[in-house]
Amino acid sequence: MKGLIIKSTGSWYQVKEEKTGNIFEARIRGKFKLLKSRLTNPLAVGDHVEFQLEIDDVAWITKIDPRRNYLIRKSVNLSKESHIIASNVDVACFIFTLKQPETSFGFLDRFLACCEAYNILPLILFSKIDLLSEEEIEFVEQIQKMYQNIGYQSMLISSVSRLNLDKLLGKIKDKTSVFFGHSGSGKSTLVNALQPGLDLKTGIISEIHQKGKHTTTFAQMHFWKFGGSVIDTPGVREFAMIDVEKEDIQHYFPEIFKLGRACKFHNCLHINEPKCAVLKGLEDDKIEESRYITYLKLMEEAQEIHKK
Repeated sequence: MKGLIIKSTGSWYQVKEEKTGNIFEARIRGKFKLLKSRLTNPLAVGDHVEFQLEIDDVAWITKIDPRRNYLIRKSVNLSKESHIIASNVDVACFIFTLKQPETSFGFLDRFLACCEAYNILPLILFSKIDLLSEEEIEFVEQIQKMYQNIGYQSMLISSVSRLNLDKLLGKIKDKTSVFFGHSGSGKSTLVNALQPGLDLKTGIISEIHQKGKHTTTFAQMHFWKFGGSVIDTPGVREFAMIDVEKEDIQHYFPEIFKLGRACKFHNCLHINEPKCAVLKGLEDDKIEESRYITYLKLMEEAQEIHKK
């Protein structure tokens, strides 16, 4: 039997049978756990699998189909390990909040780099606009323009005032989407606003630290009435890239890769090489300093992983 993984709690999964739509509790055979990998989870929500039914209608997963793409985060307690958040995604929506909580540019840029690396269409959602002053909205619009100039799609939204929710619906209709952001950024609130009745649990922001508490503790797929699905995920602190050489990192920053074609040396890494078009572009404000800093950090991490 063929099915789709729609929920993962670590040791148990839920699989939706392809033909009937029936949902079964599922486990995986031990051999999957023995596969050598730097991943903490052999299965992820969005995976297409084959399974067999045994006693009490428990499904045993016997095969995982090749993934079209996936997004990865660093494991919380295992710095050398990574965890697949979702697989076979059509559009990945990043929820950026200027406050409650504040989203860093580095976090956004890591997300975008991962989307480039694993061939996923990103969509930046500047959310909680209803909480912002006119001056703050103008600042968000400047950020939006910066990323649009690079080539990334984005929009300003509000789950409270419903600003641009119809526009967002049009972007995710009939597709498998996934919502990412810090804990407290409003992922579950947004899902509830797009489809009232799902009643996903939402949390509050800590007044002291202005950080969200985890309300989603595991990944789960929900199906839209208007067509398609969304994978709701726990708050992510940091994205990761595995099996990536440091020479490849520049490919995941479109503006750096574009300028890099004019460098004197074809193997230029844009760090301290002579006649580097990227470093010149940085001086001329053609490349944002915040994105270049993230680029350097990812280069360092790729080199460290390669050493290990």
